[in-house]
Amino acid sequence: MSKILIIDDEKSIRNTLKEILSYEDYEVSLAENGLEGIELAKTDEFDVILCDIKMPQMDGIEVLEKTQELQLDTPVIMISGHGNIDTAVDAIKKGAFDFLEKPLDLNRILITIRNAMDKSKLITETKVLKRKVSKKYEMIGSSGVLESVNQMIDKVAPTDARVLITGPNGTGKELVAHRIHEQSNRSKCPFIEVNCAAIPSELIESELFGHEKGSFTSAIKQRKGKFELADGGTLFLDEIGDMSLSAQAKVLRALQENTITRVGGDKEIKVNVRVIAATNKNLAEEIENNNFREDLYHRLSVILISVPTLNERTEDIPMLANHFIETICGEMGVPQKSIDEEAISELQKINYTGNIREFRNIIERLIILGQESISVQDVKSYTKSSS
Repeated sequence: MSKILIIDDEKSIRNTLKEILSYEDYEVSLAENGLEGIELAKTDEFDVILCDIKMPQMDGIEVLEKTQELQLDTPVIMISGHGNIDTAVDAIKKGAFDFLEKPLDLNRILITIRNAMDKSKLITETKVLKRKVSKKYEMIGSSGVLESVNQMIDKVAPTDARVLITGPNGTGKELVAHRIHEQSNRSKCPFIEVNCAAIPSELIESELFGHEKGSFTSAIKQRKGKFELADGGTLFLDEIGDMSLSAQAKVLRALQENTITRVGGDKEIKVNVRVIAATNKNLAEEIENNNFREDLYHRLSVILISVPTLNERTEDIPMLANHFIETICGEMGVPQKSIDEEAISELQKINYTGNIREFRNIIERLIILGQESISVQDVKSYTKSSS
């Protein structure tokens, strides 16, 4: 049952609204002033708040500001008496969902509440989705080396410093980039990812900076590049060690001047982007071999984060195994499996050249082929090597 809080100093208004809304199957709570209303809102979750504007002690505008300060996210509908319309409009500008004018109209009340309920439902669904996305990029483990990475993320994320993430394939460099973005002041803006190794060298500049119509044979219309799409947010350049030298030069200019120019264009476009880069290559060697620009390296590596291999954090394997078993069984729609302690010990002996990615594949294989409780014999039978 949806819950509504009514804050109004007029007893007759409170009781009338409660009678109407209770008849419509809403659960209604009452508060006779703003202070009481805020206390109720803090201790219970409401789908909608109806609040009078003119009240003693704490008026409706102060109640609205307090709900925002407390980050309640509950839609607030203001109730306005005659002569207070300007104040009500001001309340809308300050974040109120809508306002109802006295004397209250029954149909208008119900329609406005229904619309506010839709917004409340959307806010809830968005929160759930964000939690799912956040869980998707969760870094599982409590080892010292992983804790060092998490501590670095916590320090770096609130700043706009550029970050270069290094580590072998499959260690979770993308997870680090997502965590930095989620904990940054840019988290509500786009996170745009570019896999530099997957894009042909002749197309990488168009992908990053966009192009004008007719700038090359297949450019049938104007297109924004990833720098523009990430404006205000974060641009993640994965496998940047594979980027062509000509594209590196343009990226360097974009970082220096915060402007880009589309392929085939001459107009400079201002961009506000935080760049996070990642590579599995030794960029010092790439610089030595003239495959990577040293000046770009220094631009990108304000902060360096090295992601440990799974072989360096084998104490995390029990936690990782249980996490992947729960996740994969859920995805497959099969009953949850368990894993023996001896099987865990056997998993800790394996040399994981593919790191977390390889480990997840092994767990998926064991779920499909192993017993209800994954045994040490299952691990020996269905993993390619253990030592």
